Amino acid sequence: MLKPILAYAGLRRPYRIERAIPVLCALFLAVVVVATAGGMAAADRLGHDGPRAQYFLYVLALLVLVLALARWPRLATAVLLLAVVELSWGLGSRVLIRAGYAGIPSLLPPIAAEPHRFQWHASLQAVPIPSLRITSPSGLEISHTSEGTRGRDPAPHALDTRSVVATFGGSTTYDIGASEGDTWSDRLGEALGPERFFVVNHGVPGYSTVEHLIQTAFYQTKFGKPPRCAIYYVGWNDLRNAHIPNLDPGYADFHLPSQVDSLKVRRIGGSHVTFSPVLTLLARLVSADVDTVRYSADPYGGKPSSSRDPALEALYERNIRAISAINRERGVATVWVGQVLNRAQLQGDGRYGWLPLVRDRDVWPLLQRLNEILKRTAQALGDVYVDAPIDSFVGADFVDNGHFSAQGARRFAEHLAPAVREACR
Repeated sequence: MLKPILAYAGLRRPYRIERAIPVLCALFLAVVVVATAGGMAAADRLGHDGPRAQYFLYVLALLVLVLALARWPRLATAVLLLAVVELSWGLGSRVLIRAGYAGIPSLLPPIAAEPHRFQWHASLQAVPIPSLRITSPSGLEISHTSEGTRGRDPAPHALDTRSVVATFGGSTTYDIGASEGDTWSDRLGEALGPERFFVVNHGVPGYSTVEHLIQTAFYQTKFGKPPRCAIYYVGWNDLRNAHIPNLDPGYADFHLPSQVDSLKVRRIGGSHVTFSPVLTLLARLVSADVDTVRYSADPYGGKPSSSRDPALEALYERNIRAISAINRERGVATVWVGQVLNRAQLQGDGRYGWLPLVRDRDVWPLLQRLNEILKRTAQALGDVYVDAPIDSFVGADFVDNGHFSAQGARRFAEHLAPAVREACR
């Protein structure tokens, strides 16, 4: 039985080197694939039937095809080269990202498929899908209301005798690390008294004061009742635009179009990852050439800076004043909250990726500068400013470098409640 197999592979007289080379390479790579997949499975980073498991099965299938095509060496070599590219691009991108290279696109499929939570929007680029109920791959229960905000709909006529409190912010207000009922907006509603107040969570991952200005101007009223007061937890996503040359006044050169990929609302390409890195890259190249949404600036190759950015600061203050003016004209009280972060995870000269031109060690000092501008401007406008004391938060209050855990969300809401209760009475 062994002799025919060796002869087929070119490993028996008369030796066929053109067959033997692709066969031996395929066997070696098969061992690498099995060992890598086994290691990931042992570390619970593979999954059973998710995209990453499909990726390894796909590469193994290519290697089996190489063995089956050994009689036709040219075809076998072509399939082998494809398998090498798929393997090196998929695992290579993971290695580079873990090594701290900012801006490297991931080509390795995720462990589990992430349910779609957002849809494209002409003004805001991406908004939550209304009436959504999902469980994330990490086990978080996430709900969107019929109005496209995070949380649950109020009961019929429940707002007749209650004041609406609107919360605005990015992923730290949407609370990507908290399950349903555990977001700081949920906890704030409990602290204020659910019989008197109903909190509407307008937070969307990535949103900056540019998006909040649009939200405030056009999409502030939900469930047919305008808010009594509006809370803005801002700074981190605006800082994303620091040091971008010739920064567009509406963040339209980089940040806004990037939201289409960050929140995965393209039909094809973008940040979507298929089971095949080659197919993923081809889709992204096609999307970059034919899709209407394009970047006019790609700052990831630029040199980071630790200095303040006067251009960004001026735009940040402008947006704050514009939001406040709209609310004042409508009789809506405005509450501003300076951002807090997990400083212990923002050290060193690396860049974690979201802020292309700011090193990790410079994130908090530069964000403190934006918080100071926010406080000064809010006080000058007669708005309420709440300073959440950074030293009162510990590592367990965060799930990463800045998003609250359930514990942190509760602590944050407790800090806000007294000032919000006073402003919204």
